[in-house]
This record gives sequence, C-alpha cells and structure tokens, in this order.
Amino acid sequence: MKPKLPRLFLYLLGAVFLLNLLQGAFTELLFDEAYYWHYSREMAWGYFDHPPMVALLIKIGSMFFDGELGVRFMSSLLSVGTIWILWATLEEEKKSDFVLPFFVLVFSMPLLNAYGFFTLPDTSLLFFTALFLLIYKKFIQEPSWVLSLALGVCMAALVYSKYHGVLVILFVLLSNLKLLKNKHAWVAVVISLICFSPHFLWLVRNDFISIRYHLFERPNQAYEFFEFTGGYFLNLIALFGLTFPWVYWALFKSRSSDTFTRALLYLTYGVMVFFLISSFQRRVQTQWLILICIPLAILAFRFMMREKQSMKWIMRTGIANIVVLLVLRVGLVYEPLFPVAFETHGNKRWVDAIKSQIGDMPVVFENSYREASMYAFYSENPSFSLNNIYYRKNQYSIDGSEAMVQHQRILQISKYLKSGDLSYEGPGEKRYYGIFKPDFESFRKLECKLKQKDISVSDEEVSLDVFNPYSESIALEKLRFAVAYMNTYKKVQEVKIIEATPINKSVKALRPGETTSFSFAMPAPGAGENPVYFKLCIAENELHWGLNGETLKLN
Repeated sequence: MKPKLPRLFLYLLGAVFLLNLLQGAFTELLFDEAYYWHYSREMAWGYFDHPPMVALLIKIGSMFFDGELGVRFMSSLLSVGTIWILWATLEEEKKSDFVLPFFVLVFSMPLLNAYGFFTLPDTSLLFFTALFLLIYKKFIQEPSWVLSLALGVCMAALVYSKYHGVLVILFVLLSNLKLLKNKHAWVAVVISLICFSPHFLWLVRNDFISIRYHLFERPNQAYEFFEFTGGYFLNLIALFGLTFPWVYWALFKSRSSDTFTRALLYLTYGVMVFFLISSFQRRVQTQWLILICIPLAILAFRFMMREKQSMKWIMRTGIANIVVLLVLRVGLVYEPLFPVAFETHGNKRWVDAIKSQIGDMPVVFENSYREASMYAFYSENPSFSLNNIYYRKNQYSIDGSEAMVQHQRILQISKYLKSGDLSYEGPGEKRYYGIFKPDFESFRKLECKLKQKDISVSDEEVSLDVFNPYSESIALEKLRFAVAYMNTYKKVQEVKIIEATPINKSVKALRPGETTSFSFAMPAPGAGENPVYFKLCIAENELHWGLNGETLKLN
C-alpha cells in the first residue's frame, strides 16, 4: 500500500495552485502567450514555430475560463502536477520529514516558478519531462506492456510540447544502451511514432517549414564571447538564482549509483554540453536550458537530505529567492513594484488607445506578430502581421489570418511611419503611427522557387517559378520582383529590383492554384557589398517587400 501524501505537502501544493490561478487571472499576457493564443484560434497538428501542445492547453483552458485565466489555467494545473510527480519520483524513506525544504528548493527556481502561471511551450515540456522520468524509473524496475504504452505516449507528448523534448529521450537512451535490446522499449518507440505521426504529416504537407526555419533560416550574428558563451553561463546561474552554487555542487557530488541516477546525470550534463556547443554558433536562451531543472531538482533534494550543511544554505538562499520572486510576481500586476518596464504592463492601455479611435476596424501590424496577436486578444477584433523582408515568417504567414483583412478598410500600423492618420503610445512607451487603407490587398503567400541551383550574381538568365495559392487571379501589374542580398549571418544588406519576364509573353496574371514561369537576370550587388545568401521577394500594391522565397546560398 502506497503511503499517503503528507498533509503539509497537500497544503503547500494547494497554496501554490491557488497563487498561480490568482497570478494568471490578474497578470496581463506576455506577447508570446498572446501569440500562442492566436495559435489556438485555428487548431492544427502543427504551427510555424512550435508543435501544437501549447495551443491545445490554451484551447482547453479557454473552454472553462475567459481572458487571461483561460490562457493560463492548464499551466497552473501542469505546474502543480510537475511538483507532485517530482515528489513521487523520490524514493527516500524519510522524505516526508523534508516537505518544506522540498518546496523551498522547487519553488525557488525562477523559471519553474514563472512557468507555474505563464503558458509557454516549456510549461508542458517540464511536466512531461518529469512524467517521462517517473515512468522510466518504473519501467527499468519492471518493464510491462502498460508502461511501454505510457512511455511511448509520454515521449510523443515531449516532442509535441517542444522539439527540445528529443534531447530528453536521446540522453536517457545514451545512459542505458541496453534499451536497444529491450522489446518493451521498442514497443514504446513504435507507440510514440504512431502518436507523433499526425505532426510529422503536417510537417510534410507544409514542406517542413518549422524545421527549415529553426535550422537554416534564422538570422544570426558574429560570435561574441560575452553575448554567446558568456551568456550561456549566466543563464545556467539564472535558472537557480541564489541557490545555484549548492545545486551545481549537488550535481558535481552525485554519482551514477544506479540506472535511474545515471539517466539523471546524462540528461543534465548532456543538455548542458549540447547548448555549450551551440553557444559557439548562436545565443542560447535561458528557457532552452530549463530541461535540467527537473533532474537537478531530484539530485539536489537527495543531496540536501544527506548533507545537512547544504540543506541549511539551500533553505536560506532558497527563501531569499522566493521573497524576490514573490515581489516580482506582485510587480507583474502592479507596475510600480517592478524594477523595469515589462511586457505584462500597459498592453490593455495601448490596445484601448487604438480601438477607441477606430472601433471594430481590422488592424494590420507591419512586422509584429507580437502586437498583432496582443491586439486581437484584448480588442476581440481581427488583426494581421504583414511580414516583410526585414523581419521573418511566422504563423501569420501560413494560417488564414490574411484572408480576414483582405479588401477591407483597415488601419495599417508600421514602425516605418513617422506620421499618419492617427498615433498612439505603444509598447515601450514608443510613439506609433497608423494609416487607413480603404481596400487592403496583400499576397504574402505567393511562393518563389528557382529551377536551377548554384546561382551567382553574374547569372544573366535565371528561371523562376511563382506559385499562386490564392483562389483568385493576381494581375502582374500589381507586383514587383526583387532579390534581397544577405550577409553571412543572413541579415539583409540590400534589396535589388529585378525585371521578371514571363516565359509565356501573353501571361498578364498569375492564375489561381497554378505556377507561372519567369526569367530574370541576377542584379549586381552594391559597391562594397559581398553577399553570401539571397532571397527572392515580391512587393504588391506598393507594400514593402515580402518573404516569398527560400534563403539560398550564392555560388
């Protein structure tokens, strides 16, 4: 018979749940949360930036509550679920005597604390990482078909949460290669692949757009030690705040005494080494490292129970962490208490400032999926992110949002405008301007593909196919074509207009659902420019250049 949960544990868990519900209800959304709320309005098996788990959580929560709490309700549930699973994973006999130290350790971790009420892909990633480790612990003790099923579903849920979930599976496997000979393990793999197949099919249908963006098309910058690798080490500290010396000391002192502990160590060190190597190529964001919080919570708690001196210091620094975090949590709601201007402040104000001037008119934000989704959430009106060559593609590039603003009178807001028909004070207390357009029309989904490879700036005849995915013909007179030259870090250096001539001289329009062939000469880059990549782009109706082609390397 399993022991009951200590009463103090249930009281503290309930207090955390209530606190997170209140925080979630009274804190304005993060921009990313508004963006994922936008995901949830059009449920799919995948999205441009992430797999669909975060959208599913918001969709479920919004069935029970309106507003911010609807977005965050499931995060509050998953966060207390993560704490309970961590507790259940610990087998120490006297752990019931250390309920308070356990909560101090876990609740003092800044990102574990924040993801208790913010709804981000990492919220479910943490939950399913903890659940995966609990199931895996039982699996290696006594494999069964039921545990194979649970393990397979959990592996799929990890990757449905975030692609980083693959790292959990990989490093646990590396810690125990005998799994390759275990039939129950292979059953789990098959089940996970079956569960994950809908998302894989979505990737195939969408030309692996998410994978291509994350791996090949994201802009970067020149390596700087303090910003890249130095930032990586600062992020390792930020994960644990003041408790970081003792948490990492616990990791250093932990030994691979059994198969499960070896999995915890492989997972922790594996993720740390993986992103250390990544830091020599790009900046590592703090949340990318959050995976290690789960195994380190287990290792650090075990160490606390053995080393009373470490427990004393983790309690002291942990409580200090919690005090700071609680003050900051109040500051997320009450702006004067927060040390800097933050994105949970003032969003309702700037949305109301726009809506009070335009009523229910749709708004098109240029190069801002963040503001487009935030405006739609608080105004309950249609919005669209018009992405151009100086920005990046996002969910607005592939979903049905563009159709909602076509041929309507809209307000277009752009940072490129220095004056306009109206103005307002937007995020960051900046002055933004907007202009009215009586009949807005954009064609951001036009696709440009080159027929040949190894393009160079001296090529005088390049063959181009343009696919029109729309249900209407598009007159060529509405379009202009260009080549955007980029540097080695995929930052746009310049845009050169090209004369794209239809192969069939009689073509005057792009027919719906069909591909039209053109030819053009590559333009010479400007003096002093040495482009490494290029992208084809189209400007319609005098709008800025769109993102219509893949990022390709020049020969």
